[in-house]
Formats: sequence, C-alpha cells, structure tokens
Amino acid sequence: GETADFELLKHQLSDPDIKDAQIINWLHEFRTSVAYLTKELEQLVSILLKLPWLRRSREVVEEYLGFLGNLVSAQTVHLRPCLRMIVSQFVPPRITIREDDVDISDSDDDDENLSENFNTCHRALQTVARYVPSTPQFLMPILVENFPFINKSERTLECYVHNLLRVTVYLPTLRLQILELIIEKLLKLDVSTPQQDIEDAEEAANNSGSEEKSTEEGLFDMEEDEERKGNKADSSSNERMAHPLAERLDILMTILFSYIKDVCHVDGKLDINTTKDLYRDLVSVFDKLILPTHASCHVQYFMFYICSFKLGLAEAFLDHLWKKLHDPNNPSVIRQTAGSYIGSFLARAKFIPVVTVKACLDLLVNWLHKYIDNQDTGANAYCDVALHGPFYSTCQAVFYTLIFRHKQLLDGNLRKGLSYLQSLNFERIVMCQLNPLKICIPSVVNLFAAITRKYQLVFCYTIIERNNRQSIPVVRSGTGGDLVQTCTNPLDSFFPFDPYLLKRSKKTIDPFYQFWEELSAEDLENLKKPIKKGTSEDEDDDFLKGETPQNDGVVGIAPNSYESTTQSPDSSIGSPPDCYVPY
Repeated sequence: GETADFELLKHQLSDPDIKDAQIINWLHEFRTSVAYLTKELEQLVSILLKLPWLRRSREVVEEYLGFLGNLVSAQTVHLRPCLRMIVSQFVPPRITIREDDVDISDSDDDDENLSENFNTCHRALQTVARYVPSTPQFLMPILVENFPFINKSERTLECYVHNLLRVTVYLPTLRLQILELIIEKLLKLDVSTPQQDIEDAEEAANNSGSEEKSTEEGLFDMEEDEERKGNKADSSSNERMAHPLAERLDILMTILFSYIKDVCHVDGKLDINTTKDLYRDLVSVFDKLILPTHASCHVQYFMFYICSFKLGLAEAFLDHLWKKLHDPNNPSVIRQTAGSYIGSFLARAKFIPVVTVKACLDLLVNWLHKYIDNQDTGANAYCDVALHGPFYSTCQAVFYTLIFRHKQLLDGNLRKGLSYLQSLNFERIVMCQLNPLKICIPSVVNLFAAITRKYQLVFCYTIIERNNRQSIPVVRSGTGGDLVQTCTNPLDSFFPFDPYLLKRSKKTIDPFYQFWEELSAEDLENLKKPIKKGTSEDEDDDFLKGETPQNDGVVGIAPNSYESTTQSPDSSIGSPPDCYVPY
C-alpha cells in the first residue's frame, strides 16, 4: 500500500531533464524485471513509452530498442501502445513557439536528425514485428488513425507517406492496404483541387509575380554569392504550386512515382516479377478507389506511369478496362468510366505502338457493331443515355483515339491505312438509330467529323446539323435571370489523362505523354469550311454562334475535359480545340 517510492520513480522518469546515464540505468533495471510490467502497471509503461529516447545518445537508443523487444515479447498486452508510440514518430516532432503570449504548436520541419530518427523508428518497428508475428494486423488501424490531416504542413505529410511506403518494404503483407490508404488520401486532395482552380491560382501567382519583379528590379545588385543563392531559391520557388493543396498533392505524387520506380527496378534494371506484383496491387487499388471516383485529375497517373515500364503491362491494363467495359454485369457508370479510360489512355500514352492501338480499335468497333445489331431494330432503338451509356462512351473513346492517332494510323502506307479505317465502317456507327454524334462531347464530334471528312470515311455534318436542329435548348433561369443552356455533355464524361498540371511530378510523366499537336493552317481551314454553311450575318445569340455559355453548376461536368476542350486552342495545350457547328 506504500506508493511514495513508486510515485517518486514515476516522477523521475517523466522529468524532461533526465540524464542519459539515468535512462540507461532505469531501462537496464526494467529489462531484467519485464515480467512484472503487467496490465496493472499500464501507467508506468506509458511513462516509459514517453521517454525522449530518439533524440539521445546511441547507447540510450540501443538500450531502449532492447527494452522494447523484451517488453512486447513478455507482455504482448502492451503491443498497441508500443506501436502507437513508434508511429507517432513518423512525422517531425511538434514544437511550441511562443508568439505574442500565445503558444503555437507547430511541426519542427528543420530538424537535421529527422532521417536518422526515422531509420531508428523503422528498426524499432522491425524489432517488434520480429517478436510478435501478428504485428501487421494491429499496426494497420494505427497507421490509418495517425495519418495527418490533409491541411497539415507539406513536410509532415511528406514524412508520413514516405515512412508508410518504407513499412511496405519489410512488412510486405501490408503493402496493398498501405497503398490503398495513401491513394485514398491523395484522391481527397485531388478532388478538392479541380484543374480550373489550379490554373486560376497559377495565373494569379504569375500576374502578382511579374508585378513584384518590375518593382524590385533595382534592388538586386548584390554580390555573386548572394545571387547564386537567390537563383537556387528562385528555381525551387518556380517549382512550387500556387494552390496550397496542389502543392501537397505534387510532393506526394512525386514520392509515389519514385516508390513505384524503386520497387520495380533492381540495380537500375526492370525486375519483371516485382513489377508484376506491384502492378496487381495497384490495379486492385485502381478498381476500388479510382474507377468509381468521378473526374479526378492526377492520382490515376500512377497506372499510366507503371504501364510505361513495359508494353505487356499497358496491354494488361487495357485488357482489364476492356473486360470492365463489355461486361453487362458491371454498373453502367463504371462501364462508361472504363470507356473514358481506354480512349484517354490510347490517345495519350506515347509508349503504346500503333499495332496495339489498332488491336484495341478492332475490339471496340466490333463490339459497337454487335451492339448495333442487337439494338438497332428493337424497342430501345432510340437515342437515350440512360439506356445506352456504355455504347456512347465507347463511341467517344473510338472517336477520341482516332483524333489523336489518325496520322500514325495513316503513316507510311496511306492506301493500307485508309483501307484499314474504311474496314472499321464508321458510317454505320454514325448513321445508326442510337445517334452517337448527338451524345458525345461537341469538340470531339467536330474534330472527328473534320478528320473523317478529310479522308472521305464518313460525312458527319448532315447528321450534326440535323441533331442541332432537333435539340431544343433546355433552358433555365440562372442567377442573374439570364438564360443558360444546360447540358452539352449528357454523358457527363471526362478524359482521365488530360494534361498533368503538377510541376514536380510532371517531369516523370511528360516523356511518355502525347500532347495535343495544334492543327496546321490547312487543317483548320478544313475544319472551318462546314461552319460557314448556313450562318446568317445577323445572328447575335451567343449560343447560336456556338459559343459555349458558362455552366454554373447545372450539371456536374468534369472540369478537365469539358472546359478544357471548349476553350480556344491556345489556352489549353492539352486538349483538342473546339469548333462548333451552328444550331
């Protein structure tokens, strides 16, 4: 019943100014009597776990690691608190800064010993896992609950994600769950930063930056040494994203890309087996999280990147998407998204050769013809997105692929290329009762019409004009009482591999990425010809001229596809320019 000495012991252990020698002595004593540290002495154990062991001498660290090993092997009841303590060290420590009599807690991002401390944490975790084989299943929930909030400092997020990925190296059973956790958080960041917001923030930053430069021009007459420092800082600030969440996403995507590269390459060479294993994990995360998410802009590029390592992986990914698309048991919305991914991937991935593009077009177009065979005469043979969503999505994927790849398909042997394109029988698809040209995004339809007309594959303009005459504009009163045309994207489709905007991680993607090449003057001339037909001089209604009215949230349209394709060519490097046919 006498607790005085015990209280004194606890008091000594929780003293912040405790000396290294004292810690070592106490730990040595505890290691020999670890059998007595049962559940009843939980409070004492929690004080021991709070000891500031990481930032002490080598001897303290070694002694503490020994103590942890002894503790969890003798008393597994303390496993969870031990794991919590280790995981809490995965981020820079909190320090309290005093500002105007207010204590502000912030993460200490400038700690030089961080990487050394992280190495020690991973050693501790490996020690615990060696003694307690069931560590992974207890560790995972702790990793989930300790994940920093997405508004925490960039450094905190960077350290935590980096350490999570390090855990996958020595606890491979957790890899899938850890990747799932990281990608889920990245998705939250991604959908909170639409492409338009990132572009606006960059533009605003550039404008303010150029104003500052002009006022500061006279201030920079320093010595060369200073100048060099300035240049260094300047180049790193050039890589910073103006949008704070985009900046976090950029740093984390860079870490994810370098992780994928490091896992797949052993001594600089691609290791097929480890790459396949990682590919399987990433595909299952893709199916679970990415496919059902509408209009994410950047996170899906981890699939793009791993597929660039070997053609077999890209073909496997296309095959996987194709199975999703043509399986009628999948929900229509998943099938439509799979269609968007196939079209965008075929159009944008430089590493996919023409042979593969042809094979995919054959698959898709044959499926479209079969679909028309089954539907064109039945009771449902009319234009309706709700009934034929996957069909329209596939049509759009085919049109989009043709827009980007037609030059490669016709390259070398024009006659052979043309006979291949004629064999696809686009005329039947365009003319069928389901009327895909009415549903697909107008910019895609117009470019497809221009290309197929140029090579005399099918003449789409009569159908486009008929559709325009038939579609009575759906109108609603906007905020200012103005009239807004609602739906120009009934499929609500988006192109997942639209241009990548994050500056640091962009460097990894760009070498494999097919940018939209501006059309030559002659091509533009061809595109403009049909537009002149039937336009009278005195029309001033913007929507008759084919200008796109601003959509104020009437329908959830993916910003990266719809808006970027309806801008003029110079403002959106990555997407085909829009050219409307008059209503």
